Amino acid sequence: MAKTQQKSSNAWIYWMIGIVIAAVVIIVVIDRQMSDNSGESVFYEDQPYIGEEDAPVTMIEFYDYLCPHCHDYQEVAIPEIKQKLVDTGKAKLYLINHAFIGDSDKAATFAEVVYQELGNDTFYKFHEHLMSEKVQEAGIFTDEYLKDALGTVVEDDSKIEKVMTAYEDGAGEEALSTDKEIVSDLGVTSTPTLVVDGEIFEGASFEDLEKAVDEAAEDQ
Repeated sequence: MAKTQQKSSNAWIYWMIGIVIAAVVIIVVIDRQMSDNSGESVFYEDQPYIGEEDAPVTMIEFYDYLCPHCHDYQEVAIPEIKQKLVDTGKAKLYLINHAFIGDSDKAATFAEVVYQELGNDTFYKFHEHLMSEKVQEAGIFTDEYLKDALGTVVEDDSKIEKVMTAYEDGAGEEALSTDKEIVSDLGVTSTPTLVVDGEIFEGASFEDLEKAVDEAAEDQ
């Protein structure tokens, strides 16, 4: 009887040791996965961007098509960011809506449809056009206005009609909903806002941004 109890006791010890080892392994694996995914907590799939796909650092610009500061940012800051950080291969820049002013959600949804139907390059041309317009008037984003705006960057009428049909059918709404989830997850409260590898950029100059990008690249 004593031998049986001893064997049972030993079995429990082995089981407990095994459970502890398994728990340690799981913790190590999870920790490594979290480390590997640092700065990449945002779901980027199917988001428009500029730059090289394999650029080491990921940036996001959150914008609103009715935000006057976003229009100024597009004119003053984005060219330098594009020239010195994006075109050099240091970083890629994702463009994600934070549509909260007036009816800017209509323009945001339409732009998402342009991206879905006509691709990344056409989307960015359309995005640049809307930003260059510097519109701030509530109610300006009618279907006719958006169609005419698309016509400034797309000459093929069949492609324009393809976008209009998809837009009228509700395409782009799910993509905008995803953008809103990302805004909420990152705690973005204003536009324009830049995020560098998952961290909201709080610097005051391009030099600060360049430093943040370089530091993010070193952490890869």
